[in-house]
Amino acid sequence: MNRKQLEIKLSRLKNLDNLNVNLEQYQLDGYFASEILWTAYQNGDIKGKIVADLGCGNGILGIGALILGAKFVYFLELDKDALKICRENLKAFDNFKVINSDVSEFDFDADTVIMNPPFGVQKRKADKIFLETAMRCADKIYSLHKIESKGFIDKLCSENGFAVLNIIARELVIKKTYKFHAKMRHFVDVGMWVLKRA
Repeated sequence: MNRKQLEIKLSRLKNLDNLNVNLEQYQLDGYFASEILWTAYQNGDIKGKIVADLGCGNGILGIGALILGAKFVYFLELDKDALKICRENLKAFDNFKVINSDVSEFDFDADTVIMNPPFGVQKRKADKIFLETAMRCADKIYSLHKIESKGFIDKLCSENGFAVLNIIARELVIKKTYKFHAKMRHFVDVGMWVLKRA
């Protein structure tokens, strides 16, 4: 399988019906999700590994990991409606566990965390809780954040014994999702952080 084939498979997944602004839910498209996953796959962090998708939404990142040969995937999500969609998308798989919980309560070990956490816009430091949980349970993390979060993430890594291996800068297109969105499409400068326990 190549990245394009993965993108096509992920693009066919059912998306969330209703997005929760308080949880900063935004739907990743197949292209963006496949790029994150393909990077992790090429780095040897998916195939045969235990992966956690924290704040999984419809499950796009975790399902991509399963497609790419993950040994097992944890899907964690607070929103029960999102988990219903995630379970529908998981019908072809059996090597996973779905957990309805706040991210701070996740206490399973994983080799790799791949996540699209809230950016901390609606609820300050929401992204910090996700990163702290990921750092507690895995040695390798792939996480999406606003590019201006660099200083904050550097500090958090230093405090928790992690090193920043790479930041892949991209422009994320967010379609008009909530009532307060004035434009049909909004462009956000983001980075995919690749973190490793030092």
